[in-house]
Amino acid sequence: MFKCLLFGLLASAMAVLGGCNTMRHSGPMSDHFDGEKFFNPGHRSHKSFLDVLKWKLTETSVPWPEEISLTSAPWENKKVSPGKVRVTYVNHASILIQSSTQTILTDPVYSKRVSPLSWAGPKRRKLPGIPFENLPPIDVVLISHNHYDHMDKETLRRLQERGNPLVLAPLGDCRVLEDISGLRCEELDWWQKRAVDEVQIEFCPAQHWSARGMFDRNESLWGSYALQVEGKTIYFAGDTGFGNHFEAIAKRYPQVDLALLPIGAYAPRWFSKDHHLNPEEAVKAHQVLGAKKSLGIHFGTFKLTDEAYEEPAQRLSEELERLKISKEEFLAKDNGFDLWLE
Repeated sequence: MFKCLLFGLLASAMAVLGGCNTMRHSGPMSDHFDGEKFFNPGHRSHKSFLDVLKWKLTETSVPWPEEISLTSAPWENKKVSPGKVRVTYVNHASILIQSSTQTILTDPVYSKRVSPLSWAGPKRRKLPGIPFENLPPIDVVLISHNHYDHMDKETLRRLQERGNPLVLAPLGDCRVLEDISGLRCEELDWWQKRAVDEVQIEFCPAQHWSARGMFDRNESLWGSYALQVEGKTIYFAGDTGFGNHFEAIAKRYPQVDLALLPIGAYAPRWFSKDHHLNPEEAVKAHQVLGAKKSLGIHFGTFKLTDEAYEEPAQRLSEELERLKISKEEFLAKDNGFDLWLE
């Protein structure tokens, strides 16, 4: 029993703090890179392995169901006409964005666990909204940061084998993916742009951190993405705490048609507040961005933290009601939900 508990703690710690070491990024210093490590400008915080142990040994976690059925209708691939964009919530932070010419997938995760260990760590409680074999050909993959629930190497390997999409990743992360033969990976710094046909992609800041190993904390960058496609602006927040980066992004993109904002994995707050939005902060980010519509992500698939399965959507609904914001303006839907921007 003790060994099971110990392995569980280690797997959880590695899922949060990383599980294998990587080579360090080298490049010029900037307002978020000191020559060795990346950091959040004006906000440096650090949670150690001991903090993870403290959390896990004192947690008041609410159990989730072992298996959760999908409530959305089976997903069907449909032709997207010029001038329209289809957005589908696949699972966790995996979002499928389709235009008439490009198909983009964010932080694709299809593994059964988000952990360096295949037999331990946070496990999947709900299937993806689109089975892997039903995914359309993917042109571009966007990676927000290198945590296991966002940069899933096995899923990236499967995507490379079926179509070899272009992978855009933060500074320092392509080297982590070098063992995926033939993978096309390009790194981006904050505020760096990349055009893919008519789609404009900009890598934007986020307030977070990175690690794949116990000793490589913040040796690669993290961030979010702004996409301009078919005359629409879509913002993908990745994983982030609340910070002034939302104001900076709003100034660059004064008309956000859809914001994809995390609403889960936030408890306990003493551990998670600096780097994970809770539902109330997600609504605040929605307001700062001036988004026409937002979709909650990063909840309901993997039990990463202590909150109950139903809590993120419930708290989001309560906050919208408190602020008298239409619940159609900020949605929290099941895996497989899709919407159209026209």
